[in-house]
Amino acid sequence: MKFNKGIVFVLLGAACFGFTPIFAKLGFSYGYSLGQITIAQMLISFILIWSITLFRRSSFKGLTKKNILQIMMTGCFIGLTTVFYYASMQYLPASLAIILMFQFIWIGIILEWIFSKVTPAPVTILSILLILVGVFFASNIINGDIQGLPIKGFVFGILSAFTYAGFIFFSGKVAVNVDALTRSSVMVTGSTIMVFILFMRDIPTVFPLEGNLITVGIGVSLFGAVLPPLFYAVGAPLISGGIANILTSIELPITILLASAILSELVTPLQWVGTVIILVAIILNELGSNLFRIKKHI
Repeated sequence: MKFNKGIVFVLLGAACFGFTPIFAKLGFSYGYSLGQITIAQMLISFILIWSITLFRRSSFKGLTKKNILQIMMTGCFIGLTTVFYYASMQYLPASLAIILMFQFIWIGIILEWIFSKVTPAPVTILSILLILVGVFFASNIINGDIQGLPIKGFVFGILSAFTYAGFIFFSGKVAVNVDALTRSSVMVTGSTIMVFILFMRDIPTVFPLEGNLITVGIGVSLFGAVLPPLFYAVGAPLISGGIANILTSIELPITILLASAILSELVTPLQWVGTVIILVAIILNELGSNLFRIKKHI
């Protein structure tokens, strides 16, 4: 079988996302606010990704006044995801925050159902049920470990799932003919503007950037906004969409593993069982329909 380097690039992109909670938690431990961390991230991301785009002399073909605004609005969804995800981590362990954000999978299916009139197949409904079962185990409800955790952490986590699902839904429909790196740059522009508006009061406290805040900002920028889109832009066209979605789910176990190893968060065997169930559900959702078709033909 011929080796497909696209798999490696997509895996690297997904793995990068797993490091963002480490830097976000580090920022909170330094005493920085949610606004300061997200402002630093977006500002550094804006500078880095536009530098790469202009250095590469990426094509701006296909950009219009109308779709520039649409791309920027789509970027606002990923900006909101960052805000809600980090806000969730202020109150919850990173391993739980990522599990909540991963609910974007079944939320995305519902969005497709409502807006694109794509009725979920039986295997998709089964996948949703499996995801919910996985969340039950992964959240450690059985052991009562989530008791006493602030409800606002769970609200922010679920909101991050909704905004991420919205980002995926709209990004697949807006200006798809525009160069991937150029789209990413315009999206980051939209995210940056939105974050600056949301945290306007925090802007004076960010400048001049302190050494620790620069470290945190570079970390969350590289691993959360710059490297993943670049890896995906290279790898995704070389493999099928279904395989790409399965590979990106590696972000879940990597985040939980890093949270345990670096942040010293306790992850029980039952939580790992829940995580595996969620991953199985993702694989089933992406490959299940094809497998059933193959069986029918046999």
